[in-house]
Amino acid sequence: MTQETFLTRDGYKKLKEELEYLKTVRRVEVAQAIHDAKIDGDVMENAGYEEAKRQQAFLEGRIMTVEALLKNAVLIESNGCSDTVGLGSRVTVVEAGFEPETYSIVGSAEANPGAGRISNESPLGKALIGHKAGDRVTFEAPSGLVEIKVVSIE
Repeated sequence: MTQETFLTRDGYKKLKEELEYLKTVRRVEVAQAIHDAKIDGDVMENAGYEEAKRQQAFLEGRIMTVEALLKNAVLIESNGCSDTVGLGSRVTVVEAGFEPETYSIVGSAEANPGAGRISNESPLGKALIGHKAGDRVTFEAPSGLVEIKVVSIE
């Protein structure tokens, strides 16, 4: 069974661009590095050759990963304002004693908590799904149970 990858249109576009770069630019660079290392002589004790082969293996693994993500992509459509939190929602929440914070709920492939993009599979993301503005939501954080209030949903 294949796992669906929830992506915004922007996330899908970025993955397509990354895949194109990996296939057209990085493959050529790594192939050139392998070629150059072979010219340096015996490949059995050639650190440059070993490094280039390691880079090639990593590159091909990343290409396969990105291709799988794109193949199983389900685009998150933003339907404008909604009264409940779902994939693609921008949610402002507040915890007692703290400033409000705004998060976009995205699929795990696009999650970047530092940039305010949390996964629908994260403890906070899971807890927020289906809630409305004004709801109090409790979720398990590394520091223990946390209660927040949903301020608004865009």
